[in-house]
Amino acid sequence: MSDAACPSTPASGDNGQVHAEILRSVVVLGSTGSIGTQALDVIAANRDGFRVAGLVAGGGKVELLARQAAEFGVEVVAVADAAAVPALREALAAHGARPRVLGGPEGVAEVAGWPCDTVLNGITGALGLTSTLVALEAGRTLALANKESLIIGGPLVKRLAKPGQILPVDSEHSALQQCLWASGPEDYDPASVKRLVVTASGGPFRGMKREEMADVTPEMALAHPTWSMGPTITINSATLVNKGLEVIEAHLLFELGFDRIEVVVHPQSVIHSMVEYVDGSTVAQASPPDMRLPIALALGHPHRIPGAARAIDWTTAHTWTFEPLDDAAFPSVALARHVGGAGGTAPAVYNAANEACLDAFMRGELPFLGIVDTVAKVVEDHAVTPASSVEEVLAADAWARARAAELTAGPRH
Repeated sequence: MSDAACPSTPASGDNGQVHAEILRSVVVLGSTGSIGTQALDVIAANRDGFRVAGLVAGGGKVELLARQAAEFGVEVVAVADAAAVPALREALAAHGARPRVLGGPEGVAEVAGWPCDTVLNGITGALGLTSTLVALEAGRTLALANKESLIIGGPLVKRLAKPGQILPVDSEHSALQQCLWASGPEDYDPASVKRLVVTASGGPFRGMKREEMADVTPEMALAHPTWSMGPTITINSATLVNKGLEVIEAHLLFELGFDRIEVVVHPQSVIHSMVEYVDGSTVAQASPPDMRLPIALALGHPHRIPGAARAIDWTTAHTWTFEPLDDAAFPSVALARHVGGAGGTAPAVYNAANEACLDAFMRGELPFLGIVDTVAKVVEDHAVTPASSVEEVLAADAWARARAAELTAGPRH
C-alpha cells in the first residue's frame, strides 16, 4: 500500500468493532456493474470509514449511475461512452446531484487518477488497462477486480506497481493473499510455499464431457451454480477461461512459476483457494460465496470490516468435495498456462480473442465449444512480441479481435 493510502491507526468502539478514525476516500470504476454495486453496498454499510470521491461506468445505465452519485455525494462521474453524457447530466439534475461530469476514454482516465486513497477497478475486460496504469502512476492503492488489465499488461503494470500497491479483489486471489499471511511473521516468503491451489466451482457444466457440451446455449452458460456475476465473467466461468486468467493473475501477483500453481474443482465454492507450504501444511480460506468479503478486504486493508459478509454456519453439517480438473473437456486452463509462459503479448491475445469469441457466442455466431477452440487458433497464429508499451499491447489486442472475427465469420457451425 502506498503511503498516501495508509489510513490512521484504527480505534475500537464499545461494541468491539474496529473502525477507521478518518475516512478513506474511494473511486469506483465500473460502479453500475456487479463488482461496483457490491462495493457500494459495502461502503454504504460503513459510511463512518469510507467516502466515495468518484464513479465511472460505461454509460448504458445512466439512471443507476445518477442515483449512485446522488446517494454518495460524489465529486466526479464519468462515462466511457461520451454520447451518454447529456442523458447523464439530465438524470443527475433529476436527482439533485451536481458532480463534475466527464465523458470518453480521457474522462475515465482522469477519474482513475482522481485524488483519493483507493481506486477500485471493476471495469470488465481489456478496457480496464489504461485505468489500472493511471491509478498506479498516481500512487493510489489499487483494489483490482479487473484481472484482465494485469494479465494483458503484465510487464507494464508490474513496472509501475510498488510493493503492496495492488490488492486483489478476485475471491481466489484474496484467499491466496490471506493464506500467504500464514507464511511467517514477516513479509511473504516464496521459499516457504510449495504451491498455490486455486479452486474452481466447475461452472454449470462440471462433470460433462466435451461432446456433451456441443449444443450449449448462452442461457445455459449464464446459469452459474454458485456465484452471481456479470455475463462476461459468468460465461468465462462456464468455459473455465476465467480460471485460466486467474492462473496467470496468481503467477503475476505472487511471483511463483506456473508449475507451482494448481487448479482443483470445488463445487461448493466455500474454500476459495489454498496455499500448500513446504512443511506439508495447507492453509485454506473459507467463507460462503459472497464477493462483498474480498471487496471489503481490499477496501479496508490491512483491517477487516466487521460484518462485511455472512460467515459459515458451523452449527450445521457441511460436505465439501474436491476433484481434479478435466483438461480434455476444459482446455482453457492449459492454454492459459501456455500463453502465460510465453509472456509478452500472448496473454493479451488470449484475452482479446476470448472476448471476441464470447460476443460471437452470445450472438449465436459461434458454438460454445468453438470459443476456446477459436482462441487456441488465434494464439497459435500470433507472433509474440515483448509487450513493452501500451501501444504494443493494444495493437496485439486489436489484431487478436480482428483474427477472431475472421475465424468466426460466416454461418454458425
